[in-house]
Amino acid sequence: MEITSLIAEHWSLIVALLAGGIGMGLISGMLGIGGGGVLVPVLYEIFGALGVDAEVRIHLSIGTALLVMVPTTIRSFYAHKSRGSVDVKIIRSMAVPVVMGVLIGILVARYSNQTALKLVWVTCATVMSARLFLARDSWSLGTDVPFGFGLKIYGAFIGIISTLMSIGGGVFISTMMTLYGRSMHQAVGTSSGFGPLIAIPGAIGFIWAGYGASGLPPGSLGYVSLIGAAIVIPASVAAAPYGARMAHGISKRKLELFFAAFLALIAVRFFVSLYW
Repeated sequence: MEITSLIAEHWSLIVALLAGGIGMGLISGMLGIGGGGVLVPVLYEIFGALGVDAEVRIHLSIGTALLVMVPTTIRSFYAHKSRGSVDVKIIRSMAVPVVMGVLIGILVARYSNQTALKLVWVTCATVMSARLFLARDSWSLGTDVPFGFGLKIYGAFIGIISTLMSIGGGVFISTMMTLYGRSMHQAVGTSSGFGPLIAIPGAIGFIWAGYGASGLPPGSLGYVSLIGAAIVIPASVAAAPYGARMAHGISKRKLELFFAAFLALIAVRFFVSLYW
Protein backbone atom coordinates (compact mmCIF):
# COMPACT_ATOMS: atom_id res chain seq x y z
CA MET A 1 0.00 0.00 0.00
CA GLU A 2 2.86 2.37 0.74
CA ILE A 3 4.27 2.00 -2.77
CA THR A 4 0.82 2.46 -4.32
CA SER A 5 0.11 5.58 -2.29
CA LEU A 6 3.58 6.95 -3.09
CA ILE A 7 3.00 6.49 -6.82
CA ALA A 8 -0.46 8.07 -6.56
CA GLU A 9 0.92 11.06 -4.67
CA HIS A 10 3.88 11.69 -6.99
CA TRP A 11 2.62 10.33 -10.31
CA SER A 12 3.23 13.63 -12.13
CA LEU A 13 6.85 13.68 -10.95
CA ILE A 14 7.33 10.06 -12.05
CA VAL A 15 5.94 10.93 -15.49
CA ALA A 16 8.32 13.90 -15.66
CA LEU A 17 11.25 11.63 -14.80
CA LEU A 18 10.25 9.14 -17.50
CA ALA A 19 9.89 11.96 -20.04
CA GLY A 20 13.27 13.32 -19.03
CA GLY A 21 14.79 9.85 -19.44
CA ILE A 22 13.36 9.48 -22.94
CA GLY A 23 14.58 12.95 -23.90
CA MET A 24 17.99 12.18 -22.45
CA GLY A 25 18.27 8.92 -24.39
CA LEU A 26 17.20 10.48 -27.68
CA ILE A 27 19.58 13.43 -27.39
CA SER A 28 22.41 11.18 -26.23
CA GLY A 29 22.01 9.10 -29.34
CA MET A 30 21.45 12.04 -31.69
CA LEU A 31 24.33 14.23 -30.53
CA GLY A 32 26.81 11.77 -29.07
CA ILE A 33 26.61 13.52 -25.71
CA GLY A 34 25.88 11.98 -22.34
CA GLY A 35 22.41 13.49 -22.21
CA GLY A 36 22.87 14.67 -18.63
CA GLY A 37 22.40 18.20 -19.90
CA VAL A 38 18.79 17.25 -20.55
CA LEU A 39 18.26 15.49 -17.26
CA VAL A 40 19.95 17.89 -14.81
CA PRO A 41 17.37 20.70 -15.18
CA VAL A 42 14.53 18.15 -15.05
CA LEU A 43 15.90 16.61 -11.85
CA TYR A 44 16.55 20.05 -10.39
CA GLU A 45 12.89 21.01 -10.75
CA ILE A 46 11.66 17.65 -9.46
CA PHE A 47 13.91 17.69 -6.41
CA GLY A 48 12.71 21.22 -5.75
CA ALA A 49 9.08 20.08 -5.87
CA LEU A 50 9.96 17.34 -3.38
CA GLY A 51 11.43 19.90 -1.00
CA VAL A 52 15.07 18.88 -1.29
CA ASP A 53 17.43 21.38 0.36
CA ALA A 54 18.51 24.00 -2.19
CA GLU A 55 22.13 23.72 -1.10
CA VAL A 56 22.42 20.11 -2.29
CA ARG A 57 19.81 20.13 -5.07
CA ILE A 58 22.14 20.92 -7.97
CA HIS A 59 24.79 18.49 -6.65
CA LEU A 60 22.16 15.74 -6.39
CA SER A 61 20.87 16.50 -9.90
CA ILE A 62 24.34 16.30 -11.45
CA GLY A 63 25.33 13.13 -9.55
CA THR A 64 22.09 11.34 -10.42
CA ALA A 65 22.38 12.34 -14.07
CA LEU A 66 25.94 10.96 -14.16
CA LEU A 67 24.73 7.58 -12.89
CA VAL A 68 21.93 7.51 -15.47
CA MET A 69 24.48 8.36 -18.15
CA VAL A 70 26.41 5.12 -17.57
CA PRO A 71 24.08 2.68 -19.39
CA THR A 72 22.76 5.35 -21.74
CA THR A 73 26.18 6.35 -23.06
CA ILE A 74 27.30 2.74 -23.38
CA ARG A 75 24.18 1.93 -25.42
CA SER A 76 24.66 5.06 -27.55
CA PHE A 77 28.33 4.25 -28.19
CA TYR A 78 27.61 0.73 -29.41
CA ALA A 79 24.78 2.00 -31.59
CA HIS A 80 27.15 4.43 -33.34
CA LYS A 81 30.01 1.90 -33.46
CA SER A 82 27.77 -0.59 -35.25
CA ARG A 83 27.29 2.06 -37.95
CA GLY A 84 31.04 2.52 -38.37
CA SER A 85 31.07 6.15 -37.25
CA VAL A 86 33.57 5.92 -34.36
CA ASP A 87 37.26 6.88 -34.57
CA VAL A 88 38.75 4.64 -31.88
CA LYS A 89 42.20 6.26 -32.25
CA ILE A 90 40.91 9.58 -30.92
CA ILE A 91 39.23 7.89 -27.96
CA ARG A 92 42.41 6.02 -27.04
CA SER A 93 44.52 9.15 -27.33
CA MET A 94 42.30 11.23 -25.04
CA ALA A 95 40.96 8.63 -22.61
CA VAL A 96 43.48 9.06 -19.77
CA PRO A 97 43.45 12.89 -19.78
CA VAL A 98 39.65 12.90 -19.82
CA VAL A 99 39.45 10.61 -16.79
CA MET A 100 42.04 12.74 -14.97
CA GLY A 101 39.87 15.77 -15.69
CA VAL A 102 36.86 13.94 -14.28
CA LEU A 103 38.72 13.35 -11.01
CA ILE A 104 39.58 17.04 -10.78
CA GLY A 105 35.95 17.93 -11.50
CA ILE A 106 34.78 15.69 -8.65
CA LEU A 107 37.07 17.47 -6.19
CA VAL A 108 35.83 20.86 -7.40
CA ALA A 109 32.20 19.75 -6.97
CA ARG A 110 32.84 18.42 -3.47
CA TYR A 111 34.04 21.81 -2.26
CA SER A 112 31.71 24.03 -4.32
CA ASN A 113 28.35 25.44 -3.25
CA GLN A 114 25.22 25.56 -5.40
CA THR A 115 25.98 29.07 -6.69
CA ALA A 116 29.39 28.05 -8.03
CA LEU A 117 27.99 25.01 -9.85
CA LYS A 118 25.14 27.04 -11.34
CA LEU A 119 27.62 29.64 -12.56
CA VAL A 120 29.59 26.88 -14.29
CA TRP A 121 26.38 25.74 -15.98
CA VAL A 122 25.34 29.26 -17.04
CA THR A 123 28.78 30.20 -18.38
CA CYS A 124 29.53 26.99 -20.26
CA ALA A 125 26.02 26.53 -21.64
CA THR A 126 25.99 30.14 -22.91
CA VAL A 127 29.37 29.80 -24.62
CA MET A 128 28.48 26.46 -26.20
CA SER A 129 25.10 27.71 -27.34
CA ALA A 130 26.62 30.82 -28.95
CA ARG A 131 29.25 28.75 -30.70
CA LEU A 132 26.64 26.39 -32.14
CA PHE A 133 24.31 29.21 -33.25
CA LEU A 134 27.17 31.04 -34.98
CA ALA A 135 28.91 27.96 -36.41
CA ARG A 136 29.80 28.01 -40.10
CA ASP A 137 30.96 25.17 -42.32
CA SER A 138 33.81 27.40 -43.48
CA TRP A 139 35.39 27.42 -40.00
CA SER A 140 38.48 25.24 -39.93
CA LEU A 141 41.60 24.70 -37.83
CA GLY A 142 43.23 22.17 -40.13
CA THR A 143 42.79 19.13 -42.30
CA ASP A 144 43.08 16.49 -39.56
CA VAL A 145 43.06 16.13 -35.79
CA PRO A 146 46.54 16.79 -34.28
CA PHE A 147 47.54 13.94 -31.95
CA GLY A 148 49.83 15.83 -29.60
CA PHE A 149 50.16 17.30 -26.12
CA GLY A 150 47.54 19.95 -26.86
CA LEU A 151 44.92 17.27 -27.49
CA LYS A 152 45.62 15.74 -24.08
CA ILE A 153 45.25 19.11 -22.33
CA TYR A 154 41.98 19.59 -24.17
CA GLY A 155 40.89 16.14 -22.96
CA ALA A 156 41.55 17.09 -19.32
CA PHE A 157 39.52 20.29 -19.79
CA ILE A 158 36.66 18.26 -21.25
CA GLY A 159 36.72 15.91 -18.26
CA ILE A 160 36.51 18.75 -15.74
CA ILE A 161 33.72 20.72 -17.38
CA SER A 162 31.72 17.65 -18.43
CA THR A 163 31.73 16.33 -14.86
CA LEU A 164 30.56 19.64 -13.41
CA MET A 165 27.78 19.85 -16.01
CA SER A 166 26.98 16.12 -16.17
CA ILE A 167 27.41 15.93 -19.92
CA GLY A 168 29.29 13.33 -21.91
CA GLY A 169 31.77 15.77 -23.43
CA GLY A 170 30.24 15.28 -26.85
CA VAL A 171 29.78 18.92 -27.70
CA PHE A 172 33.50 19.58 -27.12
CA ILE A 173 34.67 16.51 -29.02
CA SER A 174 32.34 17.04 -31.97
CA THR A 175 33.31 20.72 -32.21
CA MET A 176 37.00 19.85 -32.29
CA MET A 177 36.57 17.09 -34.86
CA THR A 178 34.43 19.13 -37.25
CA LEU A 179 36.89 22.04 -37.07
CA TYR A 180 39.53 19.59 -38.24
CA GLY A 181 37.54 18.41 -41.20
CA ARG A 182 35.75 15.36 -39.86
CA SER A 183 32.11 14.75 -40.77
CA MET A 184 29.44 15.61 -38.24
CA HIS A 185 28.21 12.04 -38.08
CA GLN A 186 31.70 10.68 -37.35
CA ALA A 187 32.18 13.44 -34.78
CA VAL A 188 28.91 12.51 -33.06
CA GLY A 189 29.75 8.81 -33.15
CA THR A 190 33.25 9.29 -31.72
CA SER A 191 31.93 11.69 -29.07
CA SER A 192 29.62 8.97 -27.77
CA GLY A 193 32.66 6.93 -26.77
CA PHE A 194 33.68 9.51 -24.15
CA GLY A 195 30.38 9.31 -22.29
CA PRO A 196 31.23 6.17 -20.26
CA LEU A 197 34.72 7.54 -19.49
CA ILE A 198 33.06 10.52 -17.81
CA ALA A 199 29.91 8.95 -16.40
CA ILE A 200 31.38 5.94 -14.58
CA PRO A 201 34.10 7.67 -12.52
CA GLY A 202 31.89 10.75 -12.25
CA ALA A 203 28.99 8.87 -10.65
CA ILE A 204 31.31 7.06 -8.24
CA GLY A 205 32.96 10.35 -7.37
CA PHE A 206 29.67 12.11 -6.63
CA ILE A 207 28.68 9.24 -4.32
CA TRP A 208 31.95 9.85 -2.46
CA ALA A 209 31.65 13.64 -2.57
CA GLY A 210 28.19 13.62 -1.01
CA TYR A 211 28.70 10.84 1.48
CA GLY A 212 27.28 11.98 4.81
CA ALA A 213 25.99 15.30 3.45
CA SER A 214 22.93 16.72 5.17
CA GLY A 215 19.63 17.52 3.44
CA LEU A 216 19.67 14.56 1.06
CA PRO A 217 16.32 12.82 0.35
CA PRO A 218 15.64 9.15 1.21
CA GLY A 219 17.09 6.67 -1.26
CA SER A 220 20.22 8.73 -1.87
CA LEU A 221 23.76 7.44 -1.90
CA GLY A 222 25.92 10.50 -1.58
CA TYR A 223 24.95 12.98 -4.27
CA VAL A 224 23.12 10.27 -6.25
CA SER A 225 19.40 9.53 -6.01
CA LEU A 226 19.05 5.79 -6.55
CA ILE A 227 15.27 6.10 -6.76
CA GLY A 228 15.45 8.78 -9.46
CA ALA A 229 18.03 6.78 -11.41
CA ALA A 230 15.93 3.61 -11.21
CA ILE A 231 13.01 5.41 -12.87
CA VAL A 232 15.02 7.22 -15.54
CA ILE A 233 17.53 4.57 -16.64
CA PRO A 234 15.12 2.16 -18.42
CA ALA A 235 13.54 5.01 -20.41
CA SER A 236 16.88 6.56 -21.40
CA VAL A 237 18.51 3.26 -22.38
CA ALA A 238 15.51 2.29 -24.52
CA ALA A 239 15.50 5.66 -26.31
CA ALA A 240 19.26 5.98 -27.06
CA PRO A 241 19.38 3.73 -30.18
CA TYR A 242 16.46 5.63 -31.71
CA GLY A 243 18.38 8.85 -31.22
CA ALA A 244 21.39 7.34 -33.00
CA ARG A 245 19.19 6.41 -35.95
CA MET A 246 17.68 9.88 -36.06
CA ALA A 247 21.17 11.44 -36.13
CA HIS A 248 21.92 9.75 -39.43
CA GLY A 249 18.80 11.21 -41.01
CA ILE A 250 19.16 14.82 -39.81
CA SER A 251 21.46 17.47 -41.24
CA LYS A 252 24.45 18.74 -39.28
CA ARG A 253 23.01 22.25 -39.05
CA LYS A 254 19.67 21.12 -37.65
CA LEU A 255 21.44 19.07 -34.98
CA GLU A 256 23.55 22.08 -34.03
CA LEU A 257 20.61 24.50 -33.84
CA PHE A 258 18.50 22.08 -31.83
CA PHE A 259 21.17 21.60 -29.18
CA ALA A 260 22.08 25.30 -29.16
CA ALA A 261 18.48 26.27 -28.40
CA PHE A 262 18.31 23.73 -25.61
CA LEU A 263 21.55 24.95 -24.02
CA ALA A 264 20.37 28.56 -24.18
CA LEU A 265 17.13 27.65 -22.42
CA ILE A 266 19.01 25.89 -19.60
CA ALA A 267 21.43 28.79 -19.21
CA VAL A 268 18.55 31.23 -18.78
CA ARG A 269 16.80 28.95 -16.27
CA PHE A 270 19.81 28.59 -14.00
CA PHE A 271 20.74 32.25 -14.32
CA VAL A 272 17.27 33.22 -13.13
CA SER A 273 17.51 30.76 -10.24
CA LEU A 274 20.67 32.53 -8.99
CA TYR A 275 18.68 35.65 -8.16
CA TRP A 276 15.06 34.55 -7.72
